[in-house]
Amino acid sequence: MRGARLAALAFVVSTVASLSLAVVYVLGGQAQLEGTLLGVGLGGLGVGLVAWAKHLMPTGPFVQARKVTLARTGEIEEVAESFEEGAATIGRRRFLARLLAVSLGAFGIAAVFPIRSLGTSPGRQLFHTSWRKGSRAVTDAGQPIRPAELPVDSVLTVFPEGAVGVEDSQTLLIRLPAGDYRPLPGREGWAPDDVVAFSKICTHAGCPVGLYRADTNQLFCPCHQSVFDVLQGAKPAGGPATTALPQLPLDVDGEGYLVARSDYTEPVGPGFWNRNRA
Repeated sequence: MRGARLAALAFVVSTVASLSLAVVYVLGGQAQLEGTLLGVGLGGLGVGLVAWAKHLMPTGPFVQARKVTLARTGEIEEVAESFEEGAATIGRRRFLARLLAVSLGAFGIAAVFPIRSLGTSPGRQLFHTSWRKGSRAVTDAGQPIRPAELPVDSVLTVFPEGAVGVEDSQTLLIRLPAGDYRPLPGREGWAPDDVVAFSKICTHAGCPVGLYRADTNQLFCPCHQSVFDVLQGAKPAGGPATTALPQLPLDVDGEGYLVARSDYTEPVGPGFWNRNRA
């Protein structure tokens, strides 16, 4: 039948196009050719399925009067021919079903390679930074910091020693006037000599927070004007941000330098990163 031949041809074309797409990708790829082959592969599947549905599936409804017994020789021959035609149709459908399975399999193989281009799963690395217990806070020049070296009401960008320049680890040190620090529950002792540390990455869109107004104890993000209250655990006080800047727990080592007690206790960066955190 014409419909069966059309469906078979479409499935074969789709299979060839899909396998060719895989080969092109493995050999280095070519965007225009890959797009063309992808279109042919999908188009072949579509044409084949439409031809199958139009020419090989019952279109009904069918209503036919019938007798309980076959009285005439012509009727018997007609029924026999119908059975033979039905058997042939079933055979064609089985053949086309095998071709469809091969075509889908080839397309699936072709799809595996582009999926690999997405890279490895980040896992939980977005929930951690380079800060570790005992990591010294250093400037971008690698200089460690003692609390007394920070002027009161000053702000300084630091990184964990050995990870200078790592974006997700950039941290703001702020030296508060004595007695101004009001720690949130569970954060007592996180600010030796009234030095507090907060992530520099805005929780709204990831811009660097670097403007500090000492008279109001507020940090400002220059991108979208989010404001964070340092004396309230860097909670948002204005602007679009809805999540506080994560605070880094600080300590002082045996030489008097500022070190981290641990990594941040919550994910840094835009709030959407930690909506479903475990």
